[in-house]
Amino acid sequence: MNSRIVTRQHAGFTLMEVVIIGILAAVATPIYMEGVKKSRRSDAQGALSSFASSMARYHTRNNFYTGAGTTGGGDTGAPTIFPTESPIDSGTKFYDLTIVAATSSAYTLRATPKNGQAGDGIIEINSLGVKSWDENDDGDVVDSGENDWSRG
Repeated sequence: MNSRIVTRQHAGFTLMEVVIIGILAAVATPIYMEGVKKSRRSDAQGALSSFASSMARYHTRNNFYTGAGTTGGGDTGAPTIFPTESPIDSGTKFYDLTIVAATSSAYTLRATPKNGQAGDGIIEINSLGVKSWDENDDGDVVDSGENDWSRG
């Protein structure tokens, strides 16, 4: 019996392989991008918490929250006591950190998304520790389910 081994050499992908790769890429890319946005948002939330701690130390030294910003008599705007962007320790910045309101006894801090994070909604924390996230990105944090930092 004479046996021959037949070999077949591929020069590329079959149509079915290309279709499968395309479907996997179409499903995986949005999931990956949402994970990246969530990670950046989490980093900004951590920065806001640290910013709130800086405001508490500022209040301990001065007995008021006013004067920690760059506009409005130093009460609002970019902080002078904390970095102005997040992430704090890396190159590309995805959030601007600002003081939205400050009085002698209260404040509100905000992280506004920008660059690749634009459209993700503002994040806020106030002097009482109340956290808000504008999940539907309509410019406010008063809608149902926006009274925390988690996805509703």
